Amino acid sequence: MKKSLLLSCLLFANLYAVECTDIYGYGDDEIKVATGSPGELGLLKVISEKFSEIFGVKICWIKAGSGEGLNMLKDGLVDVTMSHSPKLEKELIASGVAKNRTLIGSNEFYIIGPKDDPAKVKRARSAAEAYHRIATSKSLFYTRDDKSGTHVKELKIWELAGIVPSGEWYKSNRDFMTATLKKADETSGYFMSDSSTYISVKNELLNIEKLYSGDKVLVNVYAAMSGINADTKADLFVDFLKSDEAQEMFRNYGVSEYGEAMYNDAKYSLQFFEP
Repeated sequence: MKKSLLLSCLLFANLYAVECTDIYGYGDDEIKVATGSPGELGLLKVISEKFSEIFGVKICWIKAGSGEGLNMLKDGLVDVTMSHSPKLEKELIASGVAKNRTLIGSNEFYIIGPKDDPAKVKRARSAAEAYHRIATSKSLFYTRDDKSGTHVKELKIWELAGIVPSGEWYKSNRDFMTATLKKADETSGYFMSDSSTYISVKNELLNIEKLYSGDKVLVNVYAAMSGINADTKADLFVDFLKSDEAQEMFRNYGVSEYGEAMYNDAKYSLQFFEP
């Protein structure tokens, strides 16, 4: 009976185990960090390697959108999340399963679309109007449709536009930011991309370009937090993310390669933060 119970527990644990997308740094101790674009674009790597150099702790990156990453934190599968979904973040803090929510930086969303702009998004005076133009013209639009921070933000803008999107023009593409952006390029569709990803691939895009930006609702604020039962080294990593050294990396990441910064630091982002 005991042997059977132990086997069941092991199978259950393996079913819910998460594998590292990549591992940064060296050390006997390891912290599991869930995030999407900051990992995909390499920011997490440079920060983690410096953290590991100082503290001797390696970082296991789990590639996950904000919704998935926050669920992993809730279930105790990761130690830290770097996410951009303030409503969900605050819910986890309030429910007592997460702690130490810390502002770490921001970027913004761009509405990207075909260069000939059939929906006339360039004429929009707000993000909601841009979305309204896309819907009324039934222009091809890609949604992440994955409960990520991007998807949550997208739904908020549709709500502001007074539209419940549906139909052949509204396409689900349950993939990460870079892959969906490239899908939009291949098919000349519209998509809302974070600025960091767009900066990293814009020279590869043939059919689409940035059409609209600047609405306050498009600001994309990142916060980090740790699981309530996570090791103290997880809290140490969250604290490091707001340190002068890590914040310098936020401010300058991308400048040498792309000629412009891909993120804003916490000081700039404070004006948009929802505590």
